[in-house]
Amino acid sequence: MSDPTTEKTDSAAFAEAWDAPQKSALAQAEIDRMTDDIIEALKSVYDPEIPVDIYELGLIYKVDLSDDRDVVVEMTLTAPGCPVAGEMPIWVEEAVKKVEGVRSARAELTFDPPWDASKMSDEAKLALNMF
Repeated sequence: MSDPTTEKTDSAAFAEAWDAPQKSALAQAEIDRMTDDIIEALKSVYDPEIPVDIYELGLIYKVDLSDDRDVVVEMTLTAPGCPVAGEMPIWVEEAVKKVEGVRSARAELTFDPPWDASKMSDEAKLALNMF
């Protein structure tokens, strides 16, 4: 028969380890630098029909940087029928790959949730006279 006190302690230790933030193999300073550089790279990509970069438009939903320096960008488009739907993810990947330290980049399109103007930054709204 097992000791319930030990089981509780083991369960508590497991729960604590599960909830603990995972340590990255990358130094925090390196993560911060790469994050800033990836954002700048994303800001270099524009929807050809809108004079605002895709980051300020709110088309970037998520960016994951792995310990192996692989980057996955979850993004959307202003409309599912966007004429550059095939090219824009490639533009994003090419821009992110230029960031020092990035090993690979992949852009994944999603339409959940659908994009709307509320996702735009104030800077983008100002540029498009939407105030």
